[in-house]
Amino acid sequence: MPHKFLPWLAIASAMSAFTLQAQAMPDTELLIGSYTQGKSEGIYRFAFDSKTGMIDAKPLQVVKAENPSWLTVSRDQRYLFAVNENGPGQKDAVGKVSSFAIDPKTRQITPINQVQSRGEEPTHSSLSYDGRYLFVANYAVNPDPGGALTVVPVGKDGTLSEAVQVLPLGPGSKVNSERQMSSHVHLAVPTPDDKYVVTADLGADKLFVYHYDASQAKPLQPAKEPFVQLPGGSGPRHTLFSGDGKHAWLVLEMTAQVAVFDYHDGAFKST
Repeated sequence: MPHKFLPWLAIASAMSAFTLQAQAMPDTELLIGSYTQGKSEGIYRFAFDSKTGMIDAKPLQVVKAENPSWLTVSRDQRYLFAVNENGPGQKDAVGKVSSFAIDPKTRQITPINQVQSRGEEPTHSSLSYDGRYLFVANYAVNPDPGGALTVVPVGKDGTLSEAVQVLPLGPGSKVNSERQMSSHVHLAVPTPDDKYVVTADLGADKLFVYHYDASQAKPLQPAKEPFVQLPGGSGPRHTLFSGDGKHAWLVLEMTAQVAVFDYHDGAFKST
């Protein structure tokens, strides 16, 4: 039976949390990211049996990487991308993004290359639907330089090139003096029509919208409606689109709410 990846599962936690034994041949593999300040070594591959819900306690593979806290798998499942959530005060203070090849037969993961994310604490990434660019959200705990959205080219062989665009966001809304004094970019995803990229700025209380044009040297430009203003102190974090691409849900972390929108051609209308 062919194996499947669950590419959206990237858990930053201690590996000791997984102690279940698989009792049947696995039909799915889990890729799990982690923070590596403690005992964790990086990216873990686990066998998972979707019929029994069991995860094998012994990883199929451990890929050493520094703070790979968010994982993105290409649509053809041949490549894996990880943000290395580094920043000031850590062993490696430079935020980075890494790419890996996935063997189509064995599912073994091997490193390809790594580039700087051009920001601090990169916390999220996603691929354009055409696979040409990786959009990276740099959270940035410190107000200087603050959060930024970075656009990294992706080669046909999965190789990452140096960033072609770095877009500072913000400024912070300052509604919450502890968490919103500057921009904190938490997410960057393409819209289902692949015409735009949206990024949630927890510090600014805004959802920024950029028009995407892969034919341009700088593929992102502010949309006609460049941002969606959220309630002060709400702290937008993650966005999910409906299967038909007509609706979007946005998690507001700091008020424990979900904002609901109708979506059409780069415009978000609150419902």
